[in-house]
Amino acid sequence: MDESRRRFVQSAAATAAFGAVPAAAQLPMAGTAEVAAPKDAGQQAVNLNINGRPYTLHLEARVTLLDALREHIGLTGTKKGCDRGQCGACTVLVGGRRINSCLALAVAHEGDEITTIEGLGRGSRPHPVQAAFVALDGFQCGYCTPGQICSAVGLLAEAAAEEFELTDGAIRERMSGNLCRCGAYPNIVAAVKKAGGVA
Repeated sequence: MDESRRRFVQSAAATAAFGAVPAAAQLPMAGTAEVAAPKDAGQQAVNLNINGRPYTLHLEARVTLLDALREHIGLTGTKKGCDRGQCGACTVLVGGRRINSCLALAVAHEGDEITTIEGLGRGSRPHPVQAAFVALDGFQCGYCTPGQICSAVGLLAEAAAEEFELTDGAIRERMSGNLCRCGAYPNIVAAVKKAGGVA
């Protein structure tokens, strides 16, 4: 790589990093429940219950639940993949049911119980689905993993409520909204079965 190209790449990287600093500086500190944002005429107060904690945000009506989680609260475990509801990387649980948070408006979930990947475990103890994914290598690059795990938790709740058998086919069908570009599907299915008590 010649010297001028190297300088260009370095300056572009520095510019990108510098541009990200103001957004990161706006994230709440640990233990903060109220996220202060500049309030203007286009914003409204939205009360969200996320992982058992109340948050009051000042948002425009068009802000998605995904963007509220990632950009306004700082819970970046939920991933933005396609931003069109096709890949499932943004899956969270609302009232125990799985949804694509990129397709949901934050204002539509005021007062709902929202659980993200950060809220599944208890203290240092992982959720059984998280433990099964680790034990059976249910991930490779890991980008889809938070959505896969939240979806699997929802699937296991559905299996308990609807009393259907956790066969490979049933798991694949019900997890089909969560894509894994690495192709770790056999291990994902095995992890869901393990977490569901099917060896």
